[in-house]
Amino acid sequence: MNDFKVSILASGSSGNSLYIETAQKKILVDAGLSGKKITELLAEIDRTPEEIDDLFVTHEHRDHIHGVGVLARKYKMNVHANHKTWLEMEKCVGEIDIAQKKIFELGKTKTFGDIDIESFGVSHDASEPQFYRFMKDNKSFVMLTDTGYVSDRMRGIIKNANCYLIESNHDIEILRMGNYPWRLKQRILSDKGHLSNDDSSKVMTEVLGDKTKRIFLGHLSKENNIVELAHMTMTTTLMQNDLGVNEQFKVLDTSPIQATELFAI
Repeated sequence: MNDFKVSILASGSSGNSLYIETAQKKILVDAGLSGKKITELLAEIDRTPEEIDDLFVTHEHRDHIHGVGVLARKYKMNVHANHKTWLEMEKCVGEIDIAQKKIFELGKTKTFGDIDIESFGVSHDASEPQFYRFMKDNKSFVMLTDTGYVSDRMRGIIKNANCYLIESNHDIEILRMGNYPWRLKQRILSDKGHLSNDDSSKVMTEVLGDKTKRIFLGHLSKENNIVELAHMTMTTTLMQNDLGVNEQFKVLDTSPIQATELFAI
């Protein structure tokens, strides 16, 4: 019986949250929607916020922390983030009991019950953004949804995971031709912005391995991307590199408003 399970509750520019469970732990990563909406998304996979032990935060942008304060106060969850993220986040999430405020510094690996969690730095315009690799029983799940590029160091950390949630934020041409102000376009396209469909596809050709079974495309921009285009870009690129889409692994989509099924890693 596989007791390492994941559901991507929501992924997109409007809000992000992820659920992970093992036999001993039930975890949220980010809470970028209202507490009410996250409760509804958990209900889609027959879970409740009362069950959550720990909430891990990647960075302080609103689409990742909107519901953190409400959930922490109402359900007494421990909240984990690095020191610099806490300094920025405290301005936005309101009062959280000091006993629930936990420091998880960049570049560390910690054990929580029966799961190991490794934090790693990314290149994004936040105070000290970090994402996570979750490991149990020689299996791993990697989330990476806000970074302008993926360095060799990051590639080494995330290589050959069983499952990925990776950013496919925008199509470059849609973004360039769209209505965003030029300064915002520059930010998104910069090394501290977001991965494009092309960027994401290239990264996956270099990091997936024989363990990889699922690749979820996340954090799609509603204005600057199309789900079908992101999916086609990823599958086409992987096929061009002789990688067995729908044979060794599947490419899957996420939603900003609907949870994926609760699947085993």
